[in-house]
Amino acid sequence: MPDITIGDWSKLGSTIRARRQRLALSQTEAADRANVSRSWLARVEAGHRGAELEQVMRLLDALGLTMVVRESPSDADRDEQIGREITDRHRERSASRRRAWPTGPDSRRP
Repeated sequence: MPDITIGDWSKLGSTIRARRQRLALSQTEAADRANVSRSWLARVEAGHRGAELEQVMRLLDALGLTMVVRESPSDADRDEQIGREITDRHRERSASRRRAWPTGPDSRRP
């Protein structure tokens, strides 16, 4: 599973719900594993605010997830990353077009 940036309670809830569903767990089963109530889990999955960190950490552990906290990138870092992504896409498209060009002696037009 790739890293997911959690910017708000809705994203946290949807990430937890998606993981629970990938594990084919009901809300009751996941809540039992984390020692939280099913109604609490339902509220977290719905994006309600104010969940206690201890319970969130138990739930993440029960779902095999880990929380990582890192410094937010600066605007300059984000701009640089966007620039790299645009350049990479341009290179990929150019290479794809070059591969599509006919080659060989029969490819010349009269």
